[in-house]
Amino acid sequence: MHDVLPLIRKNRFPPISRRSIETVQVNLGYLCNQSCVHCHVGAGPNRTEQMSAETAGQVRDFLFDSGAGLLDLTGGAPELNANFRDLVLAARSRGVRVIDRCNLTVLFEPGQEDLAEFLAGNGVEVTASLPCYLEENVDAQRGRGVFERSIWGLRRLNTLGYGRELELNLVYNPQGPVLPPAQAALESDYRRMLHERHGIVFTRLLTLANMPIQRFGSTLVSKGQFDAYMALLRGAHRDENLDGVMCRSTVSIDWQGYLFDCDFNQMLGLPLRHNGDARVHVSALSGARLAGNPITVSGHCYGCTAGQGSSCSGALAAAEPAQIQVSAPR
Repeated sequence: MHDVLPLIRKNRFPPISRRSIETVQVNLGYLCNQSCVHCHVGAGPNRTEQMSAETAGQVRDFLFDSGAGLLDLTGGAPELNANFRDLVLAARSRGVRVIDRCNLTVLFEPGQEDLAEFLAGNGVEVTASLPCYLEENVDAQRGRGVFERSIWGLRRLNTLGYGRELELNLVYNPQGPVLPPAQAALESDYRRMLHERHGIVFTRLLTLANMPIQRFGSTLVSKGQFDAYMALLRGAHRDENLDGVMCRSTVSIDWQGYLFDCDFNQMLGLPLRHNGDARVHVSALSGARLAGNPITVSGHCYGCTAGQGSSCSGALAAAEPAQIQVSAPR
């Protein structure tokens, strides 16, 4: 895999700082039952990095101390970590909302037969990856048969009240080096196609830009498209999106318990800086003491501010971004 960090660092990004923590996002490990082309984590079935019970306990304590109202669990497939359910139960017992970033097919993995019922029974909000409503596009990005199993997963969640009483959000990523289309219009298409063809309902569609890092960034380098994609992101940057980027109110914790300003910085090894420390462990810092902290930024951050903007909660603005296909040099 190509190292894209030197390429990213060639692109300067405006300085920004933190507000108080509203969301604690936790990467429980890189083990996943899928290997997706667009995955900025590089997760897959052969990854062994997994958060320990000790670190999960420290994360729980940090969450409660921070006063954050939302625990956002991600991976890999976060449900495959042995501490996933304990963290969910601890957070919900204190009235903290929980998001499970679910790839849907994990619902059918051995040992996860009761996962859907567990999520519904504890009021966990599900944010599910479904990069298109067409089978051929999903399977091209995520592997043969993934679309069909994803539809089975969505139907199962619907039978438990997801998409109606319980929140079920779907996530769209572009197929290649382009900006996502306007979120509202695409959501309308998703609703129509998924309901007409499969009887599926959901709460919201979240459109996310592909970050030029890890597996996707390396693919861009291999195809000679990296510089063109960075130029696209920089050219579509909007200053007004800086106020809404997720790093202002979210802290990201990796599987070892170290703090980052966002999940993307985590994958690039760019740690959260505090009082001159090279990196900060969750056990060594009160979650209430980060307001005003400068955020570590680099060129990849344009992925969050380009066009309508992109965050873990979807688009930041209603405006439709320009759709420019990036081509490999001839």
